[in-house]
Amino acid sequence: MTIKPLIILPDPLLRQVSQPIEQVDSDVLKLADDMLETMYDAPGIGLAGIQIGVARRILVVDVSREDEEKKPIVIINPEIVRSSDERSVYEEGCLSIPEYYAEVERPAAVTVKHVGRDGKEHLLEADGLLATCLQHEIDHLNGVLFIDHISRLKREMVIKKFTKAAKAKV
Repeated sequence: MTIKPLIILPDPLLRQVSQPIEQVDSDVLKLADDMLETMYDAPGIGLAGIQIGVARRILVVDVSREDEEKKPIVIINPEIVRSSDERSVYEEGCLSIPEYYAEVERPAAVTVKHVGRDGKEHLLEADGLLATCLQHEIDHLNGVLFIDHISRLKREMVIKKFTKAAKAKV
């Protein structure tokens, strides 16, 4: 397994829509393992393929606490098939927008149809933090960032800050 470098805002790659994965093969499984290692190393609770420069519809999540056994989930070609009317608010952060956090309101529960590591279709019913994390990562696959769910003024300030930081590195 390999820790991959993270794509950081304002990289335009983060706005790209990811392509479906046709078949779960050894390359996809290796990608999933690399993504998990990268996510744990960061550390984070979710990572989409695009965040390591791979524009394919794959994400990994693990919302277990540090004192619990790891519970990694690999999700390929996810599709939200049901969202609750009930809403919840979580303070979200993102490995591609380091050290910035904001409260985001999303559906409190979702059902996600996806392909697992076994190549078979599954339904995952999630609520709480897992539901928020899944929605956040699926947004990434569609070129959407969590800052797109906050006010325009706050979003523009964040983008400006990260654009300035990126220019300073060059």
